Amino acid sequence: MRLAVGIDFGGTAVKLGVVDERGRVRAEASFETASSHGIEGWLAAVAEALRAMKLDLRHLGRELAGIGVGVPGFVDFERGFIHNLTNVPGWTAVPLARLMRRRFGVPTVVDNDCNAMAYGECRFGAGRKFRHAVFLTLGTGVGGGVVLDGRVWRGAHSMAGEIGHIPIDLHGVRTETGRGGLEEYVGNRQIVARARRMLRSRTSILPDLVQGNLRALTPRHLAEAAHRGDALALEVFDYMSDCLATALAGITYLLQPEVFIVGGGVAGAGEVLFGPLRRHLNERLSPFFAERIRVIPADLGNQGGVVGAAALALKG
Repeated sequence: MRLAVGIDFGGTAVKLGVVDERGRVRAEASFETASSHGIEGWLAAVAEALRAMKLDLRHLGRELAGIGVGVPGFVDFERGFIHNLTNVPGWTAVPLARLMRRRFGVPTVVDNDCNAMAYGECRFGAGRKFRHAVFLTLGTGVGGGVVLDGRVWRGAHSMAGEIGHIPIDLHGVRTETGRGGLEEYVGNRQIVARARRMLRSRTSILPDLVQGNLRALTPRHLAEAAHRGDALALEVFDYMSDCLATALAGITYLLQPEVFIVGGGVAGAGEVLFGPLRRHLNERLSPFFAERIRVIPADLGNQGGVVGAAALALKG
C-alpha cells in the first residue's frame, strides 16, 4: 500500500503524518512553528520530525508517493511556490517544493491549507460521496476550498476559494482584502465581540460560564450556552448563520455544488450552527436549488490538514 507524508503548516504548530491510501494516519509528529527559525530551520525541524516517526524516505522506494504540504497563505500550486504566509513572518517568495525535493529527494506538492483540507475531505472524509463540493473552515477567519468534478479548483492564479473575503455587506468593514468580507462578521473575534456588545443590555448565562471575566469569553462558551438554551447565544449563532448563508447562496448559484462541508473549531457547535445555517440558506435559494444542496460537518477533524496534504501527494 502506497504512503505519503502530509504536513500541515500552521501559524502555531506544524503537524506531520504518514498517511496510507485509505486515509489512515500511520504515524504522527509535530513541532512548534516558532521553534523553527527561518526556512532552513523549518526544513531541519521537518527532518527531525521524520526521524521521530522512524521514517527513512530513502528506503521506502515505490511505497512513498511523496510529500504534501498545506500552508496558510497564497501559493502557486504548479510551481510549489509560496508568495507569502499569513501570520508567519519571513515566508515570502519561497520555492518550497524545490527546497523540499532537494532536501529529501522525493516528489513534493505545496498548496493552500484549505485546498488540502477540501481535497482530503472529498477523498477520505465527509465529501467522499460527492463530485462537486465546497469546503469552509470556521475559526479566526474563514478559509475555503472548492472541489469540482473531483479536482481542486484553484482558478487562474492558484488562489481561488477565498470564501472568507466574499463581500456580504455593500457598505461593510474595510480591510486590505476588500470591503464587507464574510470573515469580518463571523470570525472568532467578531462573534465574541458581538456577544459582549449584546451583554451590555441583555441577560445571559455567559458571564457565569466565564466567572464574570468577559475577556475570557470564547466561541466554545457561546456554543455551550446555546446548547443550554441561552437566548443571547442562540441569537449570536443565528446572526452568524445568516451571514454565512448570504455567502453560500451566492456560491450555490455560481457553482452549483452538491454539498457544503463545514469544519474548524466553531463547526463543533453542531446543530446550534447547522440548523439555522440550513434554514437561512434555504431562504435565499429557489426551491430547485434549496432541495438539492446539503450542508454537513467535516469528518477529519484535527487530522484534516495532514490527511489532505498527504492526499494531494497520493494523487500525484
